[in-house]
Amino acid sequence: MRPEPWNPPIELSKKEAKIVKLIKRAKLFVFLREIRHLLFDEGFQEELSQMYAEAEKGHPPVPPAQLALTVILQAYTKASDAEAIEALTMDRRWQLVLNCLDCEQAPFSQATLVRFRQALIIHQLDRRLIERTVELAQKTKKFGSRQLRAALDSSPLWGAAKVEDTYNLLGHALKKALSVIARQQGRELTAIACEMEADLVAGPSLKAALDLNWENPDERNLALGMVLGVLSQVETHLEQQEDAKSHPLVLSSLETARQIKAQDVELDELGELKLRKGVAKNRRITIEDEEMRHGRKNRSKRFDGYKRHILKDLDTGLVRAVGITMANVAEASVTEAIANDLEHQKAQLSELHIDRAYLSSSLVKNRDSQLTIYCKAWRVSNGQKFAKSAFVLDWESGRITCPNQVSLPFREGGKVQFPAVTCANCPLRQKCTTSKKGRSISIHRDEKFIAELRSRQLTHGVTMSLKG
Repeated sequence: MRPEPWNPPIELSKKEAKIVKLIKRAKLFVFLREIRHLLFDEGFQEELSQMYAEAEKGHPPVPPAQLALTVILQAYTKASDAEAIEALTMDRRWQLVLNCLDCEQAPFSQATLVRFRQALIIHQLDRRLIERTVELAQKTKKFGSRQLRAALDSSPLWGAAKVEDTYNLLGHALKKALSVIARQQGRELTAIACEMEADLVAGPSLKAALDLNWENPDERNLALGMVLGVLSQVETHLEQQEDAKSHPLVLSSLETARQIKAQDVELDELGELKLRKGVAKNRRITIEDEEMRHGRKNRSKRFDGYKRHILKDLDTGLVRAVGITMANVAEASVTEAIANDLEHQKAQLSELHIDRAYLSSSLVKNRDSQLTIYCKAWRVSNGQKFAKSAFVLDWESGRITCPNQVSLPFREGGKVQFPAVTCANCPLRQKCTTSKKGRSISIHRDEKFIAELRSRQLTHGVTMSLKG
C-alpha cells in the first residue's frame, strides 16, 4: 500500500505564529515550516512513495515527507532515533515542522524511522533530499549570497559489522565458504565440513570447539596452527571441486581468509607461524564489511568503522556537504568529495573553519584568494627562550629579523642560521640560545600561511567548529 500525499497547512496558525516568534536561534525549524509544502511538492512526494511496495492489505504507511523532515532535523540537532521520537512529543519546534502540535504520541515509531532512513539511502534519495533543501534555501534567499561561511569537521561513525580477533576472522571466513558450498550442493554444513576435515569451523563457536587455555601463549599458537591447517585443508579439497571453487562467494571468502592470514600472521625467528606483533597497516577487522577499520578519536579512545565528515553552514546551520571515509585514513582525503558537492550546488566558500587535520587537503592547497581559512595554529614555544614568533618575517623583502635587530635572508622550506660570532656577542643571548653555532630558525614551506592562521587566531579567538 502506497502512502497518501501529505498536505499540511501552508499558512501559519495563530498558535504556530506564536511559536515562530519564540524561536530566536534555531532558525532551521522556522525555515522548514515555511517551505515544507515546496520541498515536498507533488513530484517529490511521488518519488518518495516509489520506495513502498504495492500491497492490498496493511495499515497505510506514514507519509514519507514527515519522516524525511525528521531525518533533516536529526542531522541538524544531532539527535538519535530515540531522541527524535522523544522530541516529537516534548519539543514544540519539532511539532511545528511536522504538523503535530500538542501531540501526546509521536506520529510514528522509532522502528518506522529507522526503516525509512534505510530505504531513503538504498534508493539514493537522501542526496535528493539535501539538494532540494539547499536549492530552496537559495531560492528563498535564506543563504543570502553564494558566499558560504562553513565549518568542516569529522566524527566517528561506528560500523554495524562484528569486529573479531584473528582466530574468529579466519574461522568466520572459512565457515562462510563452506556454507555456500553446502547450499550449492543441497547438503548439511556439518557434512561438508567433515568431508573437508574442517569440523573445527562448522560449529557455533570456534573457540569453544578448540577448548584451549587462551591465557597460555603456547596454546594460542597451537590454536593458530590448527585454524591455518583448516584453511589449507579446505583449499586442497576445493582443488578437486570445479563448481565449488569457482563460485564467487566461495572465492571471495577464501580470499578474505588469505588476507587475514597475510595481515595478522608472520614467521618468528625460528620459522614458526605466530600472530604479528602490533597492528598491520590497513588491517581488516571484520568479515561482513571489508571497509571497516580501526580509528582513533584520540590517543586513548579507539572506534571501529568509518569517519563522517560534515560541512555545515555557519550562518544557517544547514549541512551543505557530507563525506564518508574509512576510519584509518587522513581527514584530508575526503575534501575532493566535499568540493564536488559544493560545485554541484554552485556554492562558493568565503570562509572555511577547520582543524589541522584538513590543512593538507585540496580545499586548502588549491584555494583561491577569496577563501579565508580559520584553523588553530601550532603552538610556538621554545621553553624560556625566544619563540619563533619573536622573529619578524618580512615577506616582501624576504628577510628575517631577530629580537636584537639582526637581519638575514630566508626562503620558505629552508633554514636560517644566525652567525655564531653574532650570537656569541648578542646581549640577548641568554634569552635566545645556548648553542655554540648560534640560533637557527626553520622556515616551513607554508610559513606564510601558518603566520596568517596564527594572526587570525589572535584576532578572532578560537576557530569555530561544528562542535561549538
